[in-house]
Amino acid sequence: MFEFTSLLAFVAFATSVSAHTIFQEVYVNGVDQGHINGIRVPDYDGPITDVTSNDVICNGGINPYHQPISNTIIPVAAGAQITAEWHHTLNGADPSDSADPIDASHKGPLTAYLAKIPNATQTDVTGLKWFKIWEDGLTPSDQSWGVDRLIANKGKVTFQIPPCIEEGQYLLRHEIIALHAASSYPGAQLYMECAQLQITGGGSTSPATVSFPGAYSGTDPGITINIYQTLSSYTIPGPRRLLM
Repeated sequence: MFEFTSLLAFVAFATSVSAHTIFQEVYVNGVDQGHINGIRVPDYDGPITDVTSNDVICNGGINPYHQPISNTIIPVAAGAQITAEWHHTLNGADPSDSADPIDASHKGPLTAYLAKIPNATQTDVTGLKWFKIWEDGLTPSDQSWGVDRLIANKGKVTFQIPPCIEEGQYLLRHEIIALHAASSYPGAQLYMECAQLQITGGGSTSPATVSFPGAYSGTDPGITINIYQTLSSYTIPGPRRLLM
């Protein structure tokens, strides 16, 4: 059984090695903020596999940022609904592309984090303190993943900006963790980009935070895992999400 599942993992990886994805559109309460506006998108759609790298913060690094980087800061009221849209390439939706928004083999969870920042357009993103606001992992009853639901919804997922957090400028870090080759480390493929937000209103909650890198370890059961079996549960990496 081990050899068979390892072979399945290899086949999935080999047949979809270039089936990557990019977070490239933000909607606020259903209103499109414009293609790649306010998002630090890379030119290349590849993953990060080293969870100890600074590249897990907002991508970049081995996937150079698209130039010029957007100087837009998206206004969002605390409590608003945010929709994040992903596609295989920066060209956006492509019905003829079987790997759009991401190849179906790339099963895994989705997460969203926020970090307060002095200036949402500043170049340096190291040292920020992040808190998780949303996640979508495994549904054991039918073995479906957050990625399956992303694909079914044509690359879009919707979640709420917490109404209780302080107003100010933030980065929204939206992430897909693809587990099709995660039986050993490094194998999990992390896709993430950061959107630049100005959050207004809100409250005074100061959530517990984590750092990137640091929030994930290569030994985490949500990072190194064989998904080619029936799973009774799955632990999404990182901290608990903020309860609203």
